[in-house]
Amino acid sequence: MKYIKPLILFSFLSGLIGVAALVGIYFYIKPDLPSVTVLKDVRLQTPMQIYTKDGKLISQYGVKRRIPVKLEEVPQELIDAILATEDSRFFEHHGIDPIGIMRAAVSLVLTGEKRQGASTLTMQLARGFFLTREKTYIRKIKEIFIALHMEQELSKQDILELYLNKIELGHRAFGFGAAAQVYYGKPLNELSLAQIATIAGLPKAPSVLNPISGPERSVERRRVVLLRMLDEEYITKAQFDEAASAPVTAKKHGAEIEVDAPYLADTIYNEMVEIYGKEEAETGGYQVFATATSELQLAAQRAVVRNLHDYDERHGYKGPLGYLWNIPKSESKDEKIPELSLSFDISNKTSRDDWDNTSIIRVLEEVPHIKPLMPSVVTKVDEQSIDVLSVDGETRTIAWDGLDWARRYITDFRQGSDPKTASDVTQEGAVIYIRQQEAQWRISQIPEVSGAFIALNPENGAVEAVVGGYSFYQSQFNRATQARRQVGSNIKPFVYSAAINSGYTLASIINDAPINQWNAATGVAWRPQNSPAEYDGPIRMRKALGKSKNVVSVRLLRGVGLRETADYLTRFGFNKDDIPLDETVSLGSSSHTPLEVVRGMSVIANGGYLVNPHFISKVLDENGDELWKANPVWACNRCESQSEAEILPEDDEADIEALLAAELNQDIILGDAGGDAGGEEGAQKVIAPQVITAQNAFLVAEMMRTAVRANGNWSKKTYWLGTGWRARNILQRTDIAGKTGTTNDSRDTWFSGFHKDLVATAWVGFDNMGRQLGRATRNQNLINKNPEKFNWIGNALIGTEDGAKAAGPAWIRFMQEALKDKPHTPMPVPEDIVRVRIDRTSGKLTRRTDHTTLFEYFLQGTEPTTYVRDDEVLDPATQDKATAPEPEEIF
Repeated sequence: MKYIKPLILFSFLSGLIGVAALVGIYFYIKPDLPSVTVLKDVRLQTPMQIYTKDGKLISQYGVKRRIPVKLEEVPQELIDAILATEDSRFFEHHGIDPIGIMRAAVSLVLTGEKRQGASTLTMQLARGFFLTREKTYIRKIKEIFIALHMEQELSKQDILELYLNKIELGHRAFGFGAAAQVYYGKPLNELSLAQIATIAGLPKAPSVLNPISGPERSVERRRVVLLRMLDEEYITKAQFDEAASAPVTAKKHGAEIEVDAPYLADTIYNEMVEIYGKEEAETGGYQVFATATSELQLAAQRAVVRNLHDYDERHGYKGPLGYLWNIPKSESKDEKIPELSLSFDISNKTSRDDWDNTSIIRVLEEVPHIKPLMPSVVTKVDEQSIDVLSVDGETRTIAWDGLDWARRYITDFRQGSDPKTASDVTQEGAVIYIRQQEAQWRISQIPEVSGAFIALNPENGAVEAVVGGYSFYQSQFNRATQARRQVGSNIKPFVYSAAINSGYTLASIINDAPINQWNAATGVAWRPQNSPAEYDGPIRMRKALGKSKNVVSVRLLRGVGLRETADYLTRFGFNKDDIPLDETVSLGSSSHTPLEVVRGMSVIANGGYLVNPHFISKVLDENGDELWKANPVWACNRCESQSEAEILPEDDEADIEALLAAELNQDIILGDAGGDAGGEEGAQKVIAPQVITAQNAFLVAEMMRTAVRANGNWSKKTYWLGTGWRARNILQRTDIAGKTGTTNDSRDTWFSGFHKDLVATAWVGFDNMGRQLGRATRNQNLINKNPEKFNWIGNALIGTEDGAKAAGPAWIRFMQEALKDKPHTPMPVPEDIVRVRIDRTSGKLTRRTDHTTLFEYFLQGTEPTTYVRDDEVLDPATQDKATAPEPEEIF
């Protein structure tokens, strides 16, 4: 008895001291304790996702992978696995587990090491949000106090949901929704019990227990999780046995990309970074929807890739990437045998017997894999076919149809003789690329030529497709939005629009004759020439644009005035500083991006309104609530509802992306993340500035229709081809218009054109601006496949490269898909446009109705007033070959 009283007193004092110490520690660390009330409205760091307009994922940006899930969306098996493994008394304690703490304390006393933790789910969550993983006593004490606070502020369900979404689980996956995607490529509700147990075991040590980095340790950890579930009677013994013996099926998965459109995604990503900054853009959980649909975007990408391969193939095969065996010897000092750049030595493997499939594939895995190309090795060469082993382990046979194009490349202007057998093309042991085209495999190579493509909705400037090059993974430079290249004859529709604005008509007669202009200052004569150098003498303006007559464009510029023309071009959105003040501007010496060109073309397509190109249709926050919706300016003649008070002045340079930035930044300042920043259904459409009249736009479009078709009658000798005639022949549509463009020496080639609902521009050239696109000679192998139409489109085109052959096919292939379901819709004729019969040669009124006449459109009041006399009529059917017009010399 005498010891009881002192013992009680000692215990009381010890407890009092302990409480006092605890209170003291609390007040000591209180200044360092964060407020847990922020967790009530916590914003998890979630990557930005970019979608097509129709909701297909294009890309995801952000270091942390997170797919937030609601508690009710989580499979019960996963909740059971986590609770059984990490905190079986979660719903019984108040943030700390005394039993677990005592167990950890006993372990520490017995072993002297901190082997066991006592962290509850709440404590782990506290550490994840506010602390680090360092194993110190002060951190553990802070963790306890924060956990107690959390239990007072949040419900158990809230804590569990935060834990499921916050916890780090390896390979940049944060939260179990992301872990399911990263390791298994599917959502939580599709995981098996074995897979659930695998990811449930990750919180303890995600970097070493994950099934990718440590599959053996992952299996051991999975067994521990399953045993705990069995102990807690969450699963049966049969379920345990099946799951514990299941094979490891994990492999690293990226985001579930549905449409691979990196140039489009990168453009939108850069705009979001410019608005928000990199960190906020990548962690704010924004869901950004493009203006482009998946269908048109993919059509554009296919068109560009196919067109660049067609150009590349008609200029010849540059040979293999290297050799594994049968390595040839140089025939001259200048000849270089290609060698592979590998991380391991293969110099001791010189014959076929040295190579098995595994070692071949190991080499191929180090060859750059750029879609749609597949690295392969030639394993057999027959007379007109080859067998290859590809990087995917498949053996394929490439028939003669996939080899017959591959004559030797000599220069951009010269190709070797047509191959007759497969051995003329390649040999065994060669490392090559192959690709699939129209369900057939063919030998291939990376095109050195570059291309770009962009399509707009002419009504409101929404970008329907953008392609910045052959492959984003080869070059991230977006040539559609960033490359300023000389536009060549693509400038002519705008020059002709200036002429119409100055009183010219489609029937105005211009002298198509050479010009020699002496420059006294330089002592050099400027001699602009047609391409080809053919001259028709007096020619109607419509025909001159259709045949892309250079000297006529110069004469029109002179008629309008140089400065007046330069100023007029700015109406179409071109920067005045980019327009040279000399007569070469009429031939396209100014440099612009494809985006600028297609914007200008949209003015002609939509009836005269300058719309603003934009890539983003709407932005949602991490909860799916709309933050912003595009409210673009519209071409007035397409508006369903118009607000005259909102017509923008002609010099207004409003940019829809700038408006987006302003509105989204305002949301941040005001904290109004859920507000609608405009553009809701039913909102009045803001009218775009009208920069040319509807009549002017219609007349220019009419001339551009002439440029994409065959005109006149062959038997009556009135037949002539527009430079873009292939478009009408292939598409078989009368409701399209377009214009080719080619610069000096074919360094830049263009094709721009439109349907009333879609305008697009294609460009092809080398990134090296000094390199010419060259010339392709006849490949009889390819011509024999389609003798009548070989020169329409594809890899059999011959002659000097120009806008019609190099760039035009990309536009045509895109429009084949884009317009396939659209009915033919003739361009509406505006008011004050009249149509009268004129003489084909003089442009005067005529009373005849034969082949010497045609109907032409005029702005009312500008139509001819005099009739052609009988002695003035020239009947092409009775004319001999015309005499070449005399050059006009100006000194």
